[in-house]
Amino acid sequence: MSNAKAVGVIGAGTMGHGIAHVSAQAGFEVVLYDVTKAAAEAGRAKIEKNLAVGVEKKKVTPEARDATLARISTADFLESLSQCHLVVEAAPEKLSLKQDLFKQLSAICPSDTILASNTSSLSLTEIAAAATNPGRVVGLHFFNPVHLMKLLEVVRAFQTTDETVTRAKAYGAVLGKEMIVVKDSPGFASSRLGVALGLEATRMLEEGVASAEDIDRAMKLGYGHPMGPLELGDLVGLDVRLAIAEYLYAETGSPTFRPPQLLKKMVRAGKVGKKSGEGFYKY
Repeated sequence: MSNAKAVGVIGAGTMGHGIAHVSAQAGFEVVLYDVTKAAAEAGRAKIEKNLAVGVEKKKVTPEARDATLARISTADFLESLSQCHLVVEAAPEKLSLKQDLFKQLSAICPSDTILASNTSSLSLTEIAAAATNPGRVVGLHFFNPVHLMKLLEVVRAFQTTDETVTRAKAYGAVLGKEMIVVKDSPGFASSRLGVALGLEATRMLEEGVASAEDIDRAMKLGYGHPMGPLELGDLVGLDVRLAIAEYLYAETGSPTFRPPQLLKKMVRAGKVGKKSGEGFYKY
């Protein structure tokens, strides 16, 4: 992406710090923003930890680690993104929050700055509607862990221009990602398929068809999936999976996305996966 000198990332959590990591590693200057300086610094610390693992496994040189970290600055005020040519929003999956951010970014960033969202299911068209010059809004849906996963899903809102898609793909190419381009629709391609599989696996567990381990093993050994659907749910967060399922069910009306009672009960009990210490598995 030849005209992108700096990349801004909103949100230093699981996805945000990963996006900042791969962007800096690819040579971009990165501003990692979160609502507090401490949160932004915590995200940078996670990047440092992941890079240390890379050095230990001899996949990253110490020099590349140091250069990557040197390109990342942290901030707790949105105005710090004013000189970025691309901003990727990785805030919580709440439409009103994302719309408010895109409205603010429209006033802060130059008119040709690409405004991208990492949303995994929300309507890009509705997000874009909150921005000035909505043609520059695009979805850049990364996958966790960002520095290891190859796929980048480029989502085209109703308003997105051809130029924006071209520039977004150029950025993805610099990161070394394999890309698919999809139009804005509930769940896009990846989330729609992934959530459908995860919900069916949950129903099978609920019905006692097989254990969580054997359901996951079936997909890993029989279909070559690197991770089973229940393991993946724990990694993503069952609360996140439930929210996406409810959104997809409301948007499509398809029983495929009706959340199983087991999923609802687990979320109510606080058993939301790896981040809580227990989900379908204990950690």
